Parts: sequence; structure tokens; C-alpha cells
Amino acid sequence: MRYSLFAAASAVALMVAGGASAQTPADARLGDDIRGRLEEGDARTRGGDAYRYDDYRLNLRAGQRLEAEMTADDFDAYLEVYAEGSMRQSLASDDDSAGDMNARLRFTAPEAGVYIVRARTFSGMETGDYRLSLKERAAPRLPRPGRVAIGRDASGRLGANSAEDDDGNRYDAYTFRASAGERVKIDLESDDFDALLRVGRIVNGAFVQMAENDDGGSSLNARLVFTAPQDGEYLVRATSYDGSAQGSYRLALEQGPPAPTATPVAVGEETRGRLTPDSASSDSGAPADLYRFSGRAGQRIAATMKADGFDTFLELFDANHNSLASDDDSAGDLNSRLTHTLAEDGDYLIEARAFSSGEGPYTLKIEEIAPPPPPSAIAFSQTVEGELTSSDATDDDGRLYDAFVFSGSEGQRIQAVMRSGDFDAYLQLGQDEDDFSELASDDDGLGQGTDARLIFTLPASGDYVLRARSWSREAKGLYSLELTDLGGEPAPGSLLIGATVRGQLSERASITEEGVYFDAYRFKAKADEKLRFTLIASSFDAVVEVGEEKDGDYFELDTDDDSLSDTHARLSWTAPRDGTYVLRARSFSPNSTGDYVLITERQP
Repeated sequence: MRYSLFAAASAVALMVAGGASAQTPADARLGDDIRGRLEEGDARTRGGDAYRYDDYRLNLRAGQRLEAEMTADDFDAYLEVYAEGSMRQSLASDDDSAGDMNARLRFTAPEAGVYIVRARTFSGMETGDYRLSLKERAAPRLPRPGRVAIGRDASGRLGANSAEDDDGNRYDAYTFRASAGERVKIDLESDDFDALLRVGRIVNGAFVQMAENDDGGSSLNARLVFTAPQDGEYLVRATSYDGSAQGSYRLALEQGPPAPTATPVAVGEETRGRLTPDSASSDSGAPADLYRFSGRAGQRIAATMKADGFDTFLELFDANHNSLASDDDSAGDLNSRLTHTLAEDGDYLIEARAFSSGEGPYTLKIEEIAPPPPPSAIAFSQTVEGELTSSDATDDDGRLYDAFVFSGSEGQRIQAVMRSGDFDAYLQLGQDEDDFSELASDDDGLGQGTDARLIFTLPASGDYVLRARSWSREAKGLYSLELTDLGGEPAPGSLLIGATVRGQLSERASITEEGVYFDAYRFKAKADEKLRFTLIASSFDAVVEVGEEKDGDYFELDTDDDSLSDTHARLSWTAPRDGTYVLRARSFSPNSTGDYVLITERQP
């Protein structure tokens, strides 16, 4: 990383001697204008989506608003913000908001602390100069809203004089009053843009959104039915889907359809219902039934809706009709299963309806499910013999699983193999078992029936969670799970034309997304130089290919499978230009390993 810093407030140029190490964030502050350069030796991620980056350390107050802009001529700029010490998940990111593949990121600090601004390439190993400005954004001036009463409409035009929200989206604002529980149908129609509606309230000078709709009306018009949680004044924002569109619109408010009467049900009961043309309507206009149940803080519930005649849909609300969770098809066969951990004691509402339209009988069951147990530890080179049983944890889709935790390092490649003779094995890798976030998954990657193999390069150091489960719901039985440390991604070797290489493909070799092992070799060639590569292997079907690396990605130029024989490869190739090329010695099929001989020679 090389950079110079210009303090915008004083306009005094300060040269930062020696820069900072590639792995250590450089200290920065709001008002800085940084001229930097991504170059060889800078920090980089690993794996197929690798990129170069520089990190900057920034102190922010709670609620302080950051605008970071990164411009570069040599690569596609990309910005991210992380909380210091939590580099697994960015809090905000941006690619092209500043135009011409430049990035502009706007971020409001949720709490006081240290944040990391990452200036990076969108993807790949490009190098080049960039400019990064860090400044504090003033809170947007809220416009004086218009007023529209229920039963009336208003016409307007989005344009250069419209207000802008935190993300730079144009909008017009209107207020209306509603009583607690009152339902208001709101329509936004335009022939000039894709309409988007947002409804909320002003809290401590800021807009807090409570509902939104994009295409609930006809064509690209927006419609929503809003249930006011309490007496008071509410705000409608009339905007467009892409945020920058201009044009005329019409906004109309009227009394919404009556809410379905909530039928009391108890957790643990199964209810039989029927949707008919006389059923009450949901906020989306579909026939719906509403049920009320009592829950307690920390209780984990699962609601399952099944029907043969239509595509079901479930939505969970709190007692004030604020949406908490929804589900369409998690129970399979167009049936719904919704799981949620309740935040507090009190009454909750479940809306049972069709996804779009549909009528007929259905069943609804709300049940309490146990919170997932903490994951068991698994070590590298360890094989676990396990069993999926009806007492195991279930995921949000209702599938049984066992969870295992391990620690890994950034850039480390891991392999997990799950085998079972009782069910179709499925593996998931993620983080934070309490709020599991999947990073990778595999179904049949072992290539041996229905067993799973997952190979993944860890993006950061820390703890990771493996979930061992079945592909289908409610499947049970025995399985084995093996975790292996494959080390870092192998670097290509050097190849001297005229040499003969004896090698071995193994499970520690590089691997393609299709599960094919390969060894890579770099070599230099002159334009129009004629070369021949012969790959001989007795234990796998050999393939030899030549390509180029650009911005961290590999591009194949030519390949051969069986020119020498049914399983041996020979490629005659002419270099298109002076440069460095990459030869891959690989197998034709996934999961194939074994010894090989690679012969390289020049041709007249």
C-alpha cells in the first residue's frame, strides 16, 4: 500500500512516510483526502473471488454519518465498512454509485467505536492509483411534507427539486393521520417510472420506515395496505424503484379493507381452515385467515401451513400488526413453514393465505421447537460418527441437522466429507450458529452416489460452523463426517520448456468449481512460438490445457483430452504473443487423483 494524505480542512498536504503495512489498517479521520495505490505485495484475499485492498481505521460517534468516495482509472473501485474486530460481514458496501465504476458509500455509525473502511478492487488482482475521500455528511434536511387526507389524492412530479434520502434517492413526502388499528390503502401510480411506496414516522428528526411496496398495484405501480399501530401522524414517501427516476405520479389514500378477525389458537394445536371468496383480504389483497396465539420471550415457534389446492403463504406479526417474518415454500410442495424466536411475552398474529390467489382447505399447526443446541467441536483430521434423529435441531426449512464448530485461518482451505447409507447427505458451512449465515454448501460433491464433499477457502480467521443434514426433510439415519485441513491455495510451479515433470494429483491440489483436481505451472513463451505438451497418466483420464491469468482470474486458451490415446493428452499450441502463460495438468472427471508425467517440448 502506498498513499499520501491531504487534510481537506486545512488544505495542507501531508506526506505519510513509508505508508502502512499491508495487513495493518492506516489511521484516518473524517476530512482526509487520501491518494493511494494498490500494488503487488498489498493485502489480498484468497480463493476464486480474491481481490486486493487497503484498510483505513476511523473513529466514529454513534449516529455520525460517513460518506466515503473512491475513484480509480485502473480498476473497478469498491468500498466496504466493517466494525473493527468483526471483519466477517461488512456493514455497508458500494460499487458504482459515484459513476464510471467509482464507488460512493454512505454509512451511519450505529454506535460509537472504531470502523474499518476497506478500499478495494471489485474483484481480481488489479493494481493502480486511487483517491479516497472521507467526510462527514450532514443529516439530510427533511422537506416540508405535503398533506393528503384519507379519501383524497394528490398529484406531483419527481424531479431535480425533490428531496433526497440518505442513499441519494429522490422522493416527495406527504403526511396523513390515522387512528390505532386503522387500515389505509395507499396507491402510487406513474406512467414515467417504476413506483415505490414507503410509509413510516419521523422519530427524533429521522424517518423510520414501517412498510414498503414496489409492485402491489397494476403494472409497475405500488400499492400497500397499512395498519396504523397507534394514533398519530404518518409519512408517505413517493419514490421510484431505481431512486433517480423523474416524472409525474398520482398518490391516493382511502380506507383499507377490514382486517381479518383473529381466531384464537394455542401453540401445539393443529387447525383446519378454508379460504373462500368470502374470506377477509390480506394487505396484498389475497384471501386470508388470521390467528392469534400467546407466546413468551425467547420461545422458538414453528408454524406450518399445508394445502393441496394452492400455493400457501404465512406471515407472523406482533400484536400491533408489525410484520416479523414470512415464508412461502419452506415446507416443500408449495407449502409453508415459518420459524421465529419471539422477542417478548404477549400475543402474536399468524396470517394464513395464498401466495397470490387461491382457495380451498388447508391445515395450520403452530408448535414450540427447542432452540438449537450449541455446536459440538470438531478437529481437523477427525472423523465423527453421528446420527440424525427426531430429537435433533431443525433448521428454518424443517430439516434435521447436527452442528459442529472449528477454528480456521484466513486463506486456509478446508475439506468436509459427509457420507451416509441412510439418506442423501448435505453439508452447509457458515458462521454464528445463533443466527446461522451460510457461506457455502454441497450436496453430491464427492461424486460417489449421494455423499457430500465441501471444499472452501476461509475468508477470515475465526470460528466456523458445519451443519450435517439431509437433502430431504425428516430423513434420519447414520452418517460420518470428516474435516481436513488442505492448507493454503497451492501456488503455480515454474515450468521450463524442454523439461519433463513427474507429478501427482492429490486431494491437496487445486480444484475447480466442478471438483476437478489440477496442478498449475507458469511458463514464458514468445509470440508464434510452437510448443507441444504431453500429459500421460495411468490412474486418471488426463487433460492438458493452456491459459492466461488476468486480474487474478484464469482464462483458458486451448485444451486437449485424448489426442495421444483414450486417456492421455497431447496439445500442440502456438503462443499468440510474448508473455507468461499457465499450463494446467488435470483430470477429465471430478475427484480423480494419481501420478502423471508431463513432457514439454518446442516444435520446429
